[in-house]
Amino acid sequence: MANDDKETKKLAVTFYSKQKVRCPVCKKDFNKEELLSGGGRMIAGDLTDELRRNFEPSAKYGPVYPLMYSIGACPVCNVGMYWADFNNIVEDKDLQHILAEHESKRIKAVETIYPHYDFKRVRTLYDGAAAYYLALLTYEDFPPDYSPTIKKAQICLRLAWLNGDIDAECPGRGFDFIQQTFYRKALFYYQEAMDKEMSHEESIAGIGNFGPDIDKNYGYDGVIYLTVLLEYKYGQTQDIPARLKTLEQNKSSIARIFGLGKSSKNKPGPLLEHSRNLYDNLKKTLADANIIDLDDDDDEE
Repeated sequence: MANDDKETKKLAVTFYSKQKVRCPVCKKDFNKEELLSGGGRMIAGDLTDELRRNFEPSAKYGPVYPLMYSIGACPVCNVGMYWADFNNIVEDKDLQHILAEHESKRIKAVETIYPHYDFKRVRTLYDGAAAYYLALLTYEDFPPDYSPTIKKAQICLRLAWLNGDIDAECPGRGFDFIQQTFYRKALFYYQEAMDKEMSHEESIAGIGNFGPDIDKNYGYDGVIYLTVLLEYKYGQTQDIPARLKTLEQNKSSIARIFGLGKSSKNKPGPLLEHSRNLYDNLKKTLADANIIDLDDDDDEE
């Protein structure tokens, strides 16, 4: 039995931090699960056009999904947040009261998609997606001071990724449809976050790390890029003239990212590369619709 315990520990992907987390809403302590590093647990793969870092499954540990552990979920009162916000709202009694009041509503909503989630066990991919959805619902109650809109945008994008992962492991259960739903929600919230930033209604700076994944922070330019990319890939297609008009405007926004990047060492290379590819795709789409000349490069200058 002792040898079995040692082998289980050796194959572990996560561990529980010695210091427990105090939930600011229910005032109960719970364990924080963290990802172990090294030992071949994480084998970095390619970077997708959505700026997600794929990880190759190892023969020893199997698939690992690092972003699952960036969200905390209280197993007692079912609030979900980025870990920093568990400390940030300690003094906000009004918000704590609202979050406590809406506990049953959050649980009911999460159970409609992930009916068997459990935050008291070692986190599974399924539980990780449930934690993110719980966080999405929790941030619905946050005031603008906490930059909830950009957080909801990033959460929805990660939910799309995680539900795609679940669908790959358990096809035919409808998670591919859920994935598409969260992609569209991500588009909505990224657009809303940008609108609120420009109108000074809500800053996007409160998220701390723009991600969108956990391995690199692509900053404000990354937010612009993702807003345009999501519109291109998942935007509405019923009103074609309106779509083409939006894509034409977005083409100029993307051109500014890699245009300025040519003379800036601070812009990450992968973002410039993906921005250039997205620009070319937008340009071709508009050219195919006879909106622009394929050789027109005026907005790159």
